[in-house]
Amino acid sequence: MPDINASAAGTVSVGGEFEVNRLGFGAMRITGEGVWGPPQDHDGALAVLLRAVELGINFIDTADSYGPDVSEELIAEALHPYSDGVLIATKGGLERTGPGEWPRNGRPQHLREACEGSLRRLGVERIGLYQLHAPDPEVPYEDSVGTLVELRKEGKINHIGISNVSVDQLRQAEQLTPVASVQNRYNLGDRGSQDVLDACTEDGRPFIPWFPLTLGDKEGAARRIAERHGVDPPQVALAWLLQRSRVMLPIAGTANVAHLEANVAAASLELDDEALAELG
Repeated sequence: MPDINASAAGTVSVGGEFEVNRLGFGAMRITGEGVWGPPQDHDGALAVLLRAVELGINFIDTADSYGPDVSEELIAEALHPYSDGVLIATKGGLERTGPGEWPRNGRPQHLREACEGSLRRLGVERIGLYQLHAPDPEVPYEDSVGTLVELRKEGKINHIGISNVSVDQLRQAEQLTPVASVQNRYNLGDRGSQDVLDACTEDGRPFIPWFPLTLGDKEGAARRIAERHGVDPPQVALAWLLQRSRVMLPIAGTANVAHLEANVAAASLELDDEALAELG
């Protein structure tokens, strides 16, 4: 494979402190089926993480709920002590009651316990970016975000991010703390968070789209464009995201080294105006 590197995507600043390449790695897929339990190929999962860093990926996104615990443990096993410039971002605020089950828990005590667990598993004294995984409708949002503010004051996290939010919730969080990043579902086929992306672009705040490879009703267009460029449709999806906004920070995840390399190759793919118009 020709030389590929995530740096081809350019960089974005997280919290004004961490300058990361705009193609990250989402570590949900390195766990077992249903994001539950250990992976079938333990050594393969470690190889993916090591290869990601070799390819210039210096933003790795995980959560205590991935496994649960498994993703963070694998990251530490493969990469600790972490290379300078590598930002491990994790999240708290969901529980796991079984495969495919993700109940929300934004209670302050749960978030404290989640953060402490992540610190232990990742083997760090402070988490560079800690994200509230989702608002809990049973808990006032200011109580959940406020807990992260307390954890930052205690030196347990550097920067606060939020996820699965509306623009109103983003602005509400900003009343309590600087918000270093926003992570919402966004891809070619689902642009329901366009207003949140627009707000982040205006503010210069990293926007982390999850499920970035989903094609939805744009699958046909993505396949035609991929054929013209001699690439795969997921690479078109990533290139489209990177050209969509200067603050876009996709975190395509995989448990396969070849898929990882293909994703990173998308950092060098430039879509022309015709392709962008076709994708909408």
